[in-house]
Amino acid sequence: MKIRNLVMLAGTLLLLAACNPKEDISYMTNIDNIPSAALSEATTQAGDFSIKRGDLLQINVAASNADAVKPFNKQQYVPMLESGTTYGLDYSVVYYLVDNAGNIDFPVLGRLHVLGMTKVSLQEYISNLIYPKYLTEKPDVECRIQNFRVFCLGEFNSPGVIKASNGRLNLIEAISECRDLKPEGRRDNVMLIRTNPNGERYVKRIDLGDATFMTLPEFELQQNDILYVEPNKYKKRSIWSLPPVYNAAVSIFGTVVSVVNFVLLLAK
Repeated sequence: MKIRNLVMLAGTLLLLAACNPKEDISYMTNIDNIPSAALSEATTQAGDFSIKRGDLLQINVAASNADAVKPFNKQQYVPMLESGTTYGLDYSVVYYLVDNAGNIDFPVLGRLHVLGMTKVSLQEYISNLIYPKYLTEKPDVECRIQNFRVFCLGEFNSPGVIKASNGRLNLIEAISECRDLKPEGRRDNVMLIRTNPNGERYVKRIDLGDATFMTLPEFELQQNDILYVEPNKYKKRSIWSLPPVYNAAVSIFGTVVSVVNFVLLLAK
């Protein structure tokens, strides 16, 4: 009888251990405590990425005199079928590759060192190189990054690679693209791995329950950022398993207990 009670007690304890209490899965619980000025300041910095090695940049130069800025727009002429029978010429945009030294080759201006510049600073830099040396009016320069990707791993409902065609993405947008976090994912310790323009990596841990993460520089994601959401302790416990030798021992022990229990019932 005592053995039977011990077995029942062990089973009850296992069931209790398997029950996972619900964790708080709310986001930004203290959002009302964040000053609006802090949120506004973070918004104004959106999309101003830092240029890194290997980036593909699309740079367009515009002015009221379109012919005057043509030499400053890198284009490649390709044959194009017209009317089904004759060929003409059209152009496609060619991107600027930031080489390992942090340089790009720009028409007329030559080799430019752009590593570490922000989009806004690069636009102003090129505009100042062109005016007034080459043009009588200051041109408008627009820069976009074409290989903007963010890698999402771990406890997302739909992990994968996010490509942002407009060259900007924030943390909330990335989570939405991945269809939110799973209930088993840790919202208090999201890991962001970022590579700086100088090639150094660093890790920032973010608590999604604390709304102050919206004011962090890391809220606006950079190209090639990595987001990792680790499983909580209950998910880890659910996938825990014993080595094969211990599994065999547990199975034999369970069989012995069952036989002893059966013999005790017959002896009554």
